[in-house]
Amino acid sequence: MKKQSNLSRLLDIAGNYKYLTYASWVLCAISALIALAPYYYIWQVMKEILQVAPNFDSAQNLTYNGFMAVVFAVIAFLVYIAGLMCSHMGAFRIATNLRIQTMQHIIKLPLGFVESFGSGKLRKIVNESSAATENYLAHQLPDRSGAIATPCGLLILLFVFDWRLGLLSLAPVLIGFLIMITMTGKKMHERMKEYQNALDNMSNEAVEYVRGIPVVKTFGQTIFSFKKFKGAIDSYSKWVIAYTKELRLPMIFYTAAINGVFVFLIAGGLIFTQDGIKPEFLLNLIFYIIITPIISLTLTKIMFQSENAMIVADALERIDSVLNLKPLEESITPNYPKDASVELDNVCFSYDGVNNVLNDISIFIPQGKTVAFVGPSGGGKTTLANIISRFFDPQSGLVKIGGVNVRDISKEDLMNTVSFVFQNSHLIKASILENVKLGKPDASYQEVMQALENAQCMDIIQKLPDGINTVIGKKGVYLSGGEQQRIAIARVMLKNTPIIILDEATAFADPDNENKVQAAFSQLSKGKTVIMIAHRLSTVKNADKIYVIKDGEVAESGTNEELLKQKGLFSHMWENYQTSTKWKV
Repeated sequence: MKKQSNLSRLLDIAGNYKYLTYASWVLCAISALIALAPYYYIWQVMKEILQVAPNFDSAQNLTYNGFMAVVFAVIAFLVYIAGLMCSHMGAFRIATNLRIQTMQHIIKLPLGFVESFGSGKLRKIVNESSAATENYLAHQLPDRSGAIATPCGLLILLFVFDWRLGLLSLAPVLIGFLIMITMTGKKMHERMKEYQNALDNMSNEAVEYVRGIPVVKTFGQTIFSFKKFKGAIDSYSKWVIAYTKELRLPMIFYTAAINGVFVFLIAGGLIFTQDGIKPEFLLNLIFYIIITPIISLTLTKIMFQSENAMIVADALERIDSVLNLKPLEESITPNYPKDASVELDNVCFSYDGVNNVLNDISIFIPQGKTVAFVGPSGGGKTTLANIISRFFDPQSGLVKIGGVNVRDISKEDLMNTVSFVFQNSHLIKASILENVKLGKPDASYQEVMQALENAQCMDIIQKLPDGINTVIGKKGVYLSGGEQQRIAIARVMLKNTPIIILDEATAFADPDNENKVQAAFSQLSKGKTVIMIAHRLSTVKNADKIYVIKDGEVAESGTNEELLKQKGLFSHMWENYQTSTKWKV
């Protein structure tokens, strides 16, 4: 099956708006042809001036020809504007549809996709890649139709007056075109891909660096933390400088060629006037000198259009890199969980398909029980929680909620069954009311206030200027990490799901906030199945069961007392934790 061209694909995305795109090509081509008419009238003006010189008072058509030159210039401009209006309407629709199509697909992808893909890279693909198609369709393609129409009209004009000068005018075009071929083509396409990769990497590192600034400043790791970001900048800079130097010489020759048309005309003029200068030849020479810069401009447009076509091709490839990712499989006949129990049966998972992060994990968590995952960093605790909430699907094994495979539970039902509070909960730039209502959009004001009260947030509400309607973030107020965490807990309380996952939820809280967060957890956990991930072992000592996760496996399991008696890994971790709590500065 023949692969669909990028242009055909974009026009399909436009729907009925593609006819506006077609209209823009026609209008811009007509505009380009009309734009040549003023040159004819200018030639008529020069012809009459040479004929009546030095008796300029006897000239009769100067005003008429000058006026007609202006009229056709204005008409060409208006037709061109109409063409651009059509092209922009089509381009905006295509860019919008591309963004919608990409975002709708992202929604269907595993919830852990953004984290593994890179938020900076993803943002650039969704926004900038679609914007590249907008610029191409709104400006480049209409200009291309004009760039094709202009030479056709010029060929007629160039050979109507003096075919010898016409050929000389085309000589630099041929030279410039040959040089342009060396700068474009397959090699240029690969270079454009490398350029976009360098930009993506730099954008991703920039986003990650900015997000990590609070931690960086806290631990005084400014120079060390900047290393990866600086490396991305240096890599981009090195590539751009090398590429610029590579194109420097051909670009110099190209610019000299397309702007050197006068050299050919002057040389031809000297040769053709060896037997004397005739007024008619002088008139034609002046005309060619005036009109040939259009050739240079047209050729330059064609060169940049080929470059932009490569940018669009690369942009679509990057969008496809997201669209080609496999979405979560959903059952045609979904089942609803029978209860709030959680079961993992011989679960194995790998991020890269080679190295397993989880190895044959089998765990059963009864409804209404609180369990904790503890263990060394990098052991797979968070991955295990992500698997339960279906941020990712395991390569082998089963994950069941309420006795039902999570693959057979609809996405909506799964999200209404499982809630999570992360160690760094994100609040959107909106009011506290709107942030909390994300958990239940149709909640009443009273329900939101009750959730805030249960989450120990009333002291936060009381100190804010507009209470629950206070906007958080830009042009609003900023909350501490612990305060944000309590608002996030209120959101989960309002959602009121039977299973709750707490991932290092008190990591960034100060002692006062931690006490309130723990009190909020007590309210949140009533009658729920709770899965806690923690490094502070004091927060999990009352759990019904503790699983010690090490190297992707369950190393130990039991209650706090049982694990301490075993004198194993947990006991050793507990001793280290007790020692660390006694450290003082």
